[in-house]
Amino acid sequence: MAPRLFIGIMSGTSMDGVDAVLAEAHDQGLILRASVNLDYPRELAAACLALNQPGDDELHRAALAGEAVARLYGEAVARLLADAGLAPAAVSAIGAHGQTVRHRPDAGYTWQVLNGALLAEMTGIQTICDFRSRDMAAGGQGAPLVPAFHAARFAAPFRRVILNLGGIANITLLPGDSAPVMGFDTGPANILMDHWCASTIGHSFDKHGALAASGSVNGPLLARMLQEPYFAAPPPKSTGRDLFNATWLQRHIEGSSLSAADIQATLLALSVESVARGMALVGGPPDDVLVCGGGALNTALMAALAQRLAPAKVTTTQNAGVDPMAVEALAFAWLALRYLDQEVGNLPSVTGARGWRMLGALYPA
Repeated sequence: MAPRLFIGIMSGTSMDGVDAVLAEAHDQGLILRASVNLDYPRELAAACLALNQPGDDELHRAALAGEAVARLYGEAVARLLADAGLAPAAVSAIGAHGQTVRHRPDAGYTWQVLNGALLAEMTGIQTICDFRSRDMAAGGQGAPLVPAFHAARFAAPFRRVILNLGGIANITLLPGDSAPVMGFDTGPANILMDHWCASTIGHSFDKHGALAASGSVNGPLLARMLQEPYFAAPPPKSTGRDLFNATWLQRHIEGSSLSAADIQATLLALSVESVARGMALVGGPPDDVLVCGGGALNTALMAALAQRLAPAKVTTTQNAGVDPMAVEALAFAWLALRYLDQEVGNLPSVTGARGWRMLGALYPA
């Protein structure tokens, strides 16, 4: 019997690139076969960022952005197929997240721009997308969705946290017993640090945390930022650029005479402290923490997390056999598999939905 192959595609809050994976389904789960990463074109990132705020002609601009995201995803699919020497017919389905431009669970909606029909047409592979709205229709946050995959892939007989450090940080508590899995967004991971780097030194991100490491944490600024009510709010909860954005940061640093490095160091400390406070909401540090996402490559951030979360052991998902840069894309391949197998994809204990739901909408090839 031919293997069941799935492609998962993810582009996160940072809008720095598209991660795509080719995975093979087995009884024990998905096995990663190949992966690619494509940079986000500057024009597309700017267009999606602009959609985070109200503006003129939003419907037209959103439609064009959705088409552009589909074409970029299509390029990633073509790369995966070429690298693996496969025809489109060999792939059972694509699971595609789309690009979040608004996330307003308080208003009952979330919006990921992606023309799923175009992606299916371009690739010749049936495409499953719009994973968040079904959970939200059931009263959930629609996010985070990856904890269900974390539970399937990384469960252990002890308390473990999977910490995703993308633009936003989210944690999944795997309790190690029969207690329910918990998970939620803790706050900013890279989103504010990336913005500050781009606006001050012209770099899209702080490589290895070098800028932050050259500065000093400012206690009063950190304390002010930590007064944000979101950090103390109980789960279920999720967040994004609708809250943590350039305007939010500017409000806190207005009139500050701190150096760019000191502000970056303080933003890194904010990411670390908000993660720690999130873990306090689920009973404190676990036995180990497996980190995935772009933040896993930030040496200064990883060192600060290890110090703050001690005695928990902080490593990356590589120690559990999964490339930390592939985890989220692999999760959407898994959600596509769940859809085709008519299996539920959400965790009500995480999102707050009224019950288990199948997630996604199908566009046939």
